[in-house]
Amino acid sequence: MSIDWSHFTPWASLSGGVLIALATALYLFGNGRIAGIAGILASPLRAVMVGTSLRPDANRLLFVLGLLLAPWCWRLVSPLPTASVDVGNLGLIVAGLLVGIGVRMGNGCTSGHGVCGLSRLSMRSLVNVLAFMGAGFLTVFVLRHLM
Repeated sequence: MSIDWSHFTPWASLSGGVLIALATALYLFGNGRIAGIAGILASPLRAVMVGTSLRPDANRLLFVLGLLLAPWCWRLVSPLPTASVDVGNLGLIVAGLLVGIGVRMGNGCTSGHGVCGLSRLSMRSLVNVLAFMGAGFLTVFVLRHLM
């Protein structure tokens, strides 16, 4: 296997990693909270589902706003990569439900465990990362080699 040099983007990848690390560190040191997307999005959804009054948390709203604005900022520097999905709407719905179930079962998402949890040397996050990476490897192997 060889490197696809036309799509090799070490500087963009490095700068993205540095920005993610900086954002999670600032969120942790500024708020004392973990920058896991599932946790940031779950509290407003939980408040709506339980029926309690929803008080927007400015830090969480700004974090989500940053996530939504990031692609628009990236477009100022470089074109966005093209995205293609080879499954229909049913496949996307099933995949979304499976991800949601996994996030609830694992008590967090990949960003929370993989970026924030591992950097804090959390054993729970290590177990979760090993589980979802192993499941991903197994899924790719089954889909590419056994089906």
